[in-house]
Amino acid sequence: MTALDLDALRAEGITVLLLDVDNTVSPHHSTEVIPEIREWIASLEPAGFRACLVSNNWHDDIHDRAEALGLPVIPKSAKPLPFGIWRAARLLNADRSECAMVGDQIFTDILGGRFAGVRTVLVEPLTPSDMGHTRVLRALERRIMAGRRPEA
Repeated sequence: MTALDLDALRAEGITVLLLDVDNTVSPHHSTEVIPEIREWIASLEPAGFRACLVSNNWHDDIHDRAEALGLPVIPKSAKPLPFGIWRAARLLNADRSECAMVGDQIFTDILGGRFAGVRTVLVEPLTPSDMGHTRVLRALERRIMAGRRPEA
């Protein structure tokens, strides 16, 4: 995720990043944010970007991570449904054309972003570890990607 080309996104009019949490901001089954990602998130505001965590996670620790990063959070977002992504855009007073949904899963983050009408950015998952149902979806993702790589 830290390899995201912020200048290219800004050139497209993107100034709001809606960030998935599990395996995008934090490794799967961890409440820790990797220092490199913590620094990257801290660099967003000085670079002219606003951000919000948008997660299907419903556990209390999602709020702790958001607070530690100084970001608002939309938990229980129910991606790929668009409602949580729309809530995040409204929370940041942003037009959908200014937003990009950034995440590691095609069937939640990317599909949800597409349904919500925002730019999407598929990134590499932080770890190969996933929940059982996600492992099944990862097999489908590999077929869809057909050897192509995520953007960052």
